[in-house]
Amino acid sequence: MLNPIHLRTLQECVRTGSFAEAGRALGYTASAVSQQMVLLERAIGSALFERSARSARSTALAVRLADRSRDALGALDALEREVRAMVAGEEGSLRLASFATANARVLPDVLAAVIAQRPNAEVQLDEGEPDEVLGGVLDGTLDAAVVFEYDLDPRQWPIDLCVEELMAEPLRLALPETHRLARAAEVDLRELADDAWICTRQDTAGARSLVRLAAAAGFVPRITFRSNDYSVIRDLVARELGVAVLPGLALPDQAVRTCRIAGWQPYRRVKALYRKQNTNPLLPIALECLAKYCAQVANDWHAEPHDHCTENA
Repeated sequence: MLNPIHLRTLQECVRTGSFAEAGRALGYTASAVSQQMVLLERAIGSALFERSARSARSTALAVRLADRSRDALGALDALEREVRAMVAGEEGSLRLASFATANARVLPDVLAAVIAQRPNAEVQLDEGEPDEVLGGVLDGTLDAAVVFEYDLDPRQWPIDLCVEELMAEPLRLALPETHRLARAAEVDLRELADDAWICTRQDTAGARSLVRLAAAAGFVPRITFRSNDYSVIRDLVARELGVAVLPGLALPDQAVRTCRIAGWQPYRRVKALYRKQNTNPLLPIALECLAKYCAQVANDWHAEPHDHCTENA
């Protein structure tokens, strides 16, 4: 294999016509230059210079090799610069995934902040439920995934993943404006035992959490509509077709009133998953931005607590 250092020295020898001059240009002794050229000649199996006591005349092969190696060495220099930039996190790619409500409320700020810090990096975002994106983190297709789990439906994440909690979303009751309890400060779930309920699909953590919340209150919820799109659930509540339990990121901004659940505060917890051995220099930047913007959203909940029913007009 040809040594790039020897090729660069060869180029200087051909340009100057002298081992001594080449050495002065490169910071080597004439003897070191001569030794490099001997090693290069051995590597290619042919002489590159016609040597005399005072000069080293380049052969036609030396001239051609020096000329042809310029593009290769230029490409190698470019590769080295690119690798250094990637190691420093200035370039490279970052692949993230998250669930729908986090994508709507948090990820736009996170992505913008990462790109502002590393404008030459390629940042990608996909969307999916926790079980849909988990495999991508495990096999390295994704650098990190933002997932959730409910206190009432806890789960164990693979032990070879790092798990960082980003925020705890309070679960709130969503009621139509005309509901008999719409002006209450908080609502005991037993008062909603006969109401129609709207929730996510039957096989989801949100649906299981609702069933367990209701069971603790002594009833089985009568679920009339299901959707994994919280905007659909909010619209159905607004149209007086039922009541629902919503996590913080899905709280409505119009036409629906939200109230605390009496007795205790259940949460949906938002977490970041990533492989322990992931060395992508862009990952710590993304995790820092995630923590920052999730904290801002959580602070908004504390600044404007839903300790009372809130009218979202």
